[in-house]
Amino acid sequence: MTSLSVEMLAADAVEPITSAGNAQLGIAVLAGIAVIVVLITKFKMHAFLALTIGSLALGAFAGAPLDKTITSFSTGLGSTVASVGVLIALGAILGKLLADSGGADQIVDTILAKASGRAMPWAMVLIASIIGLPLFFEVGIVLLIPVVLLVAKRGNYSLMRIGIPALAGLSVMHGLIPPHPGPLVAIDALDANLGVTLALGVLVAIPTVIIAGPVFSRYAARWVDIQAPENMIPQRPSEDLDRRPGFGATLVTVLLPVVLMLAKALVEIVVDDPENHVQRVTDVIGSPLIALLAAVIVGMFTLGRAAGFTKARLSTTVEKSLAPIAGVLMIVGAGGGFKTTLIDAGVGQMILEFSENWSIPALLLGWLIAVAIRLATGSATVATISAAGLVAPLAAGMSTPEAALLVLAVGAGSLFFSHVNDAGFWLVKEYFGMDVGQTIKTWSVMESIISVVSLGFILLLSLVL
Repeated sequence: MTSLSVEMLAADAVEPITSAGNAQLGIAVLAGIAVIVVLITKFKMHAFLALTIGSLALGAFAGAPLDKTITSFSTGLGSTVASVGVLIALGAILGKLLADSGGADQIVDTILAKASGRAMPWAMVLIASIIGLPLFFEVGIVLLIPVVLLVAKRGNYSLMRIGIPALAGLSVMHGLIPPHPGPLVAIDALDANLGVTLALGVLVAIPTVIIAGPVFSRYAARWVDIQAPENMIPQRPSEDLDRRPGFGATLVTVLLPVVLMLAKALVEIVVDDPENHVQRVTDVIGSPLIALLAAVIVGMFTLGRAAGFTKARLSTTVEKSLAPIAGVLMIVGAGGGFKTTLIDAGVGQMILEFSENWSIPALLLGWLIAVAIRLATGSATVATISAAGLVAPLAAGMSTPEAALLVLAVGAGSLFFSHVNDAGFWLVKEYFGMDVGQTIKTWSVMESIISVVSLGFILLLSLVL
């Protein structure tokens, strides 16, 4: 970062809530993160409460007045929920429509009908990537597990040969591609362009998911050669439906928000004139709110009505989609509060100076911070939110592509080596009937491959853009 951008940052920065020096601030950051880690891992406290208490602890250790710390946390929580809360809610509605209508099953069955033999791992990664766009990771796993187990059983495949590509597709979407909560919050924290981040995220995701999915699954199948457990094959959502949406209509609905947001980014690059009528239109329809809202409204007809849902059933589906995300919204909001507390305490300037003194590239620093928090807390979302808050000042003088790449670097770090403190670790272990050692050899290694490989491609893009 140039000296000019440092001066601009200093001019724009808010007055710190404390006059603590860098040493005290450094200790305060470590103490605040340690409080969060201990509360989540040892006391099994919900991440929302842990982040709230950790923010107050950070302010206390930094010597900030309690009232100012509370104000910073509340302001950050409110602004974060205001900026991404509606988007998360719309994504949840679209995902619930996709699942309950049988649209997800339609995509799965159509692709699997055209794949066999060696093509099956590639089919699984394609299915998972498409379905993973609008769905939270845990929901995607629950939807895909029956398919993975059935395909492995009927085709006599090693479970890892089929399961790893599916998990890789879901995980890459979760960590790198908006509108998932982590990337959305990082985009907001770093003031990055959503369309550009989405485009670059897809560019990084494609080779990453190939390497961590179909390619790595060959080795995972040798290390852990197991068959699908009979007792873990649950009922598929569409088995109780009389009819399902068509494949084409389902695919168009799922990809609609992505296409609209990418169109906005493309027009901004090609036209670059805010007064141009085409750009003004794409600025509206390509905004995340309108793009996701359009997909939800379209989905009510192409998914819900196509599956025979009545108006009452559609209303019930929407209502049921919102309840499970309450916890996610509060975690994301508390993460935003923690981020604002960090910035207001002056930690951002400290990170900026640290980066310059040690000559650590911003992309690598963001990745390393996210890795450390991920290993400590087990939560990819908490790691993304916290790391984005810490490196936010580094994005002040960045170009649009650079800020987008920093978002992706943080997201990549948040996926590193899932282990026993991650709920996803136990979800995969139980569904696939593995022991802890087998889960580490497969799932944990796959997550690390995604993290490292995606960072490599992000760094390569940074040399070109």
